[in-house]
Amino acid sequence: MSSVFPRLLLAAALALTAGAAGARELRVCADPNNLPFSNNKGEGFENRIAALVAQDLGATVTTTWWAQRRGFIRNTLKAGLCDLVPGTMAGLEMLRSTRPYYRSGYVFVSRADGPQIRSFDDPALRSLRIGVPLVGDDGVNPPPAEALARRGLADHVVGYTLYGDYAQPNPAGRIVAAVAKGEIDVAVVWGPFAGYFAPRQPVALTVTPVQPQTEGPMPMVFDIAMGVRRDDKELADAVNAALGRHRGEIDAILAQYGVPRLDRTQQAGP
Repeated sequence: MSSVFPRLLLAAALALTAGAAGARELRVCADPNNLPFSNNKGEGFENRIAALVAQDLGATVTTTWWAQRRGFIRNTLKAGLCDLVPGTMAGLEMLRSTRPYYRSGYVFVSRADGPQIRSFDDPALRSLRIGVPLVGDDGVNPPPAEALARRGLADHVVGYTLYGDYAQPNPAGRIVAAVAKGEIDVAVVWGPFAGYFAPRQPVALTVTPVQPQTEGPMPMVFDIAMGVRRDDKELADAVNAALGRHRGEIDAILAQYGVPRLDRTQQAGP
């Protein structure tokens, strides 16, 4: 009974649609050009984790592709075009979150032969060009930009749009490449971007977690989960169960993409 009932529950509760041939679908919302997370070739780690979840649930993935900019959730999940958004901040108010499957944070990226920065309070920052990603069409400041501004370092900041030229592959990697090219001395970026793009540069780069992990009311570290519509508890429960069953495989995927993890002691537990 105990082993059969959860499977029956999953089959009954999962929000999967039936295609013409009777195949069940897990409808995923994803960005078509946002490595290391996702692209329309299925090369991102979120692509792979979503496929792993779908396989566990006896489904195939169908994807609604939409650039992750302002209005992404409104135009995809809330519009009914898809049912699951991988890689969302746990606890995001507009979604029902699954259990987190990794925790990461902002990092400093610098050349191995350059200044090694570990804190926003490092006095060396006052003589450096500091790359910071800008999020959104209106150039909204992420937490690192606010932290630097509080220390009077705004004049040292060089902004890089997180989205870049979408006609080019991997636009989000431009800021890491700028460190390698010497256009900037150090960048402060979200950990998975650094972990993926830094080893792909022609020169050695170092990736160092930002300290402190909170800056006043602003966290520099986030738990990452999947999101569904707030009223879709059945799907959230089903995905939670799949994430739990495949925790080891998910950890291996994240490691392959170099994702800096801040939850490894938690992951080592039962």
